[in-house]
Amino acid sequence: MTFTIAKCMVAQNQNTGVIMAISLAEGQMFKGLFGDNELSVLFSDSAEVRAMLLVEGALAAAQGKLGTIPQESGEIINRMAREVLIDPGHLAAGVARDGVVVPALVAAFATEMQAPEHSAYLHKGATSQDIIDTALVLRLRRVLDILDARLAVLLDTLAKQAETHKTTPMGARTRHQIATPTALGARIASWGAPFLRHRQRLAELRPRVLVVSLAGASGNLSAFEGRGLETADALAKELGLGRAELPWHSARDGICELANLCGLICGSLGKIAQDLLLSAQIGDGLRAGVGGGSSTMPHKANPTGAEAMLALARQGQGLAAQVAGAAFHAQERDGAAWSQEWLSLPSLIVATGAALCHGLDLAGSLDVEQDKLASVFEETNGLMMAEAASFALAEHMPLADARALTKSACAKSVQSGEPLRTVMARETVLAIDWDRVFDARSALGESEAIVSRFCDLVARQRPEKT
Repeated sequence: MTFTIAKCMVAQNQNTGVIMAISLAEGQMFKGLFGDNELSVLFSDSAEVRAMLLVEGALAAAQGKLGTIPQESGEIINRMAREVLIDPGHLAAGVARDGVVVPALVAAFATEMQAPEHSAYLHKGATSQDIIDTALVLRLRRVLDILDARLAVLLDTLAKQAETHKTTPMGARTRHQIATPTALGARIASWGAPFLRHRQRLAELRPRVLVVSLAGASGNLSAFEGRGLETADALAKELGLGRAELPWHSARDGICELANLCGLICGSLGKIAQDLLLSAQIGDGLRAGVGGGSSTMPHKANPTGAEAMLALARQGQGLAAQVAGAAFHAQERDGAAWSQEWLSLPSLIVATGAALCHGLDLAGSLDVEQDKLASVFEETNGLMMAEAASFALAEHMPLADARALTKSACAKSVQSGEPLRTVMARETVLAIDWDRVFDARSALGESEAIVSRFCDLVARQRPEKT
């Protein structure tokens, strides 16, 4: 049997005619868990073809206005680019042959125009990468809008939760062990802080990413008869994109910057997911989302949302590294590096978006059992108040001596099972109000101030009402 690229491109069920999905984000069964329809549609074949046609039309319109092609031809090409329908499936053979879609697309568009006197000016001076990269940027503009809107909602939700729980005591954990008291609101504020910076990063990268690409066959605009830079600026104006200061065919830093941002967002979401999963493991009274059922254990309520978010976050960071590898773009064009970008970037964006959707759901559905969250104070016999006890002692003796005395008392508490407060009161004859020292609410530090500052920073990022 002879295998060809065309035969291997699509796996199809011969009995049902249903296209089999390779990505879980696109499959019918798992897309609700790992997919993101709002972002996925931007990377569909139809969306890519439509965006490339818009670029071809805008290029012709710009050239018509500059007089480098007949203005009538530019207007007709631009209008037809918005009206014509081209089946992406009809381009598959050409893509398999050429490695890019544009040659087959331009040929199909010219045929559909049925006006050779005008289609002769289609794609004049441009190369495939000009069209593909600019079409990508058009869709990335929408991607950034979607991600930013979700980040804003996530921050608002986390700010409300932090404010609600700014004095809710819980045990902080460092290196997977109980540490000192803190407020749940302070932990939530620590979850949210990176997303403030992610929104800033997103705003800062827009002018570097959302720029037109027009450089011609080898990146020097040689086919534009000395008016290439002018044409690129005119194309940017037609599409509402930024003008590129210089050609960027083989300089992928803008794309890599976007990928890096997605990786950072995934990292911050993964941190939240991991914290929630650890809470589910130890049963500390902090839950989020509706638990998933088990096929055989009726008591289980699996934290499926947090699990999916962490899995997507890990996948996203791996994909961000793959996009970064595409920065090794050899010479004036590198088909392998470029293809690596195609394979990685859409999946990265969808994974980031899907993780954000889970984050929004989990942040909005935090379920806090305050009594259970605070029960750790009794369960540890007050050992988590050891730091507070040592500082109380330090008001009456050198800090080193206070720490040594407290450490000895902790050891006796662990050995005897007595509460640390009882041991401390017995071991010292100092005038210390141990009830106050061992009141967890008095040991929350500046949790309230941290929450207030976080909420204020979130409020500052909201657009001003007009």
